[in-house]
Order: sequence, then C-alpha cells, then structure tokens
Amino acid sequence: MANDYLKNIRKKLLSDNWYTLNKFTYDFKLNSGKWIEQQRECYDRGNGAAILLYNKDKGTVVLTKQFRMPTYINGNNDGFMVEACAGLLDDDNPEDCIRKEAEEETGYRISEVTKVLEAYSSPGSVTEILHFFVAEYSAEMKVSEGGGVESETEDIEVLELPFSDALKMIVSGEIVDMKTIILIQYAQINKLL
Repeated sequence: MANDYLKNIRKKLLSDNWYTLNKFTYDFKLNSGKWIEQQRECYDRGNGAAILLYNKDKGTVVLTKQFRMPTYINGNNDGFMVEACAGLLDDDNPEDCIRKEAEEETGYRISEVTKVLEAYSSPGSVTEILHFFVAEYSAEMKVSEGGGVESETEDIEVLELPFSDALKMIVSGEIVDMKTIILIQYAQINKLL
C-alpha cells in the first residue's frame, strides 16, 4: 500500500469491544506538496452485504424493521428502522452471506442473487464496503418466519410492502436507511417492478 502522499503511519488501538476502533496518525502530502500530520479514527466492523427482495408479479418488496440504538441516540424518534435485509460477511463471500442473511432475517430461501454494485458506507470513518444485491422472491421460497437469529439477539419484523409504498416511505422519511434507499432507487431506475 505504499504511495507517494502517505508515510509514517502509526496505529493505536482505542477499542476492541464490539468491533475495532483504531486511531491512525500519519504524514499526508497536500496537493501543494507540503507535508502535514493528520489523525483519523477508523472503525473496522468488517464488510457487509444487503439485498432487496422483490416480486414482479405482486409488485412487492420485502424489507425488515428493527431497533437501531445509534439512530435512536441521534434523534430517530423510536430507534426503529425500515431496512433492506443485510449482514456482515464474517468469513463468507458476499453471495453466500446475503443468501444466509435473507433466510435468517426474512424467512425466504433465495438461490439466485444479482450483484448490482458495491460501495463504501461512510468512508470518512468506517472501513466497511457494502455489496448490494437484488433477487426475486416468491411464496414457494418461504421456509420460515424469519426474524433473525435468537443467539445474536436479533428481533426483526418482516415487512412485505407494495413497491409504490416503499417509494413513498423514502419521501415521507419513514425509510431513512441509505442502503435501502439505494436498492429501492436501483429497482426503480432499472424497472425491476
């Protein structure tokens, strides 16, 4: 990772409780050629994957609803978020991860997934790359109620909504999760429904 605008990188572990928070101090070369010292905290929670399940015939999507403490402390009234199904990769590849997450969270066993993009979620402070997928679902694919993994203390509500309602929920502010907005807009732009 050597380059001509970065040198003397020092790393200090600040927290290794839930995920890893490090403080990096380094010398950075500005466009002017001047070298300055900078410090940044970087949160490493691993990479993740998200998926929008959609049904063309019914004109519906499957989303989830769960409590998110960071949003609650930042002003999200009750802390609950309507989101696309998602999870951390852990040791899985993105496709295997999102199939597993879809079944755990929504109860749908999806075999065919289509990767549509990957992007950094918050590059100023978080290392995570998120892999975005879409997949068609049908009633025959429902193998459980979903709701998440009890051992991970997940308590997820599964929502099947008309796609038109999901679009309205972005405008009304009921959906404020970035990955979900991206996937819903991808579906709209690409006329998946």
